Amino acid sequence: MTVRKHYASGEPCWADLQTRDVAAAKDFYGKVFGWTYKDLPTPDGRSYAQAFVKDQLVAVIAPQNSLQEAAGTNGQWNVYIAATDTEEIAEDSVHAGGKLQFGPETVADTGVLAFVEPPGGGTTGIWQAGTHLGSHLFNEPGALAWAELLTPEPQAAVAFFQQLFGYEVTEYPQDDGGNYSTLMVIDDEVAGIVPAGEGEEAAWQIYYGVSDLRRAAEAAVAAGGEMLVEPEEIPEAGSLATIQDPQGGVLSLIQV
Repeated sequence: MTVRKHYASGEPCWADLQTRDVAAAKDFYGKVFGWTYKDLPTPDGRSYAQAFVKDQLVAVIAPQNSLQEAAGTNGQWNVYIAATDTEEIAEDSVHAGGKLQFGPETVADTGVLAFVEPPGGGTTGIWQAGTHLGSHLFNEPGALAWAELLTPEPQAAVAFFQQLFGYEVTEYPQDDGGNYSTLMVIDDEVAGIVPAGEGEEAAWQIYYGVSDLRRAAEAAVAAGGEMLVEPEEIPEAGSLATIQDPQGGVLSLIQV
């Protein structure tokens, strides 16, 4: 197990879950990943939970805001990309044809946060690390392992993120005539951009690692979740599945 001490600009570094029932989500993901938790207070008097694998921080489960609760919004996993200057990325996001949804906001001494949206949609967190660098583990069981944006405007999204982070891009032609694009930092593929299906809205598909895919997927169903994509072996990508937790949060699993 390798503990991360740094994320380069442009690397996905963190993921968290916003949900209407933090306690139920803790129970569910604890059964899937074996996470342990530390509960901390929110400014409005509620609580959120830090999730750990062997004492290494890998996620946060947080309550939804009042607007999400009132709208009955499903649980939502968010992904964050590391940045050296969140304010600059936020400004550039508008010039690159996207939208600035939130921030930049300094979060105590932990870092600086913003949410941006590329053309075509897909809320994307931007994180400039302070005391919180991101997930202490990456591509390990129970930790963030990959993220890909499904979007109806893949070419525009690729150009947007290239302008923000200077990514190199590799294109993989698909059988349907489209491309699977990977964003690269120092010759490493760090994230994907995929054409969304007809009628699908843009969204990030976030992958967490597991040591035994079938066992983790079965644990999710036994804990009250739903299997959206059955475990399958994909030659180029490995063993994958997609689950939905009881509050509607969707997360993909990848065997690592």
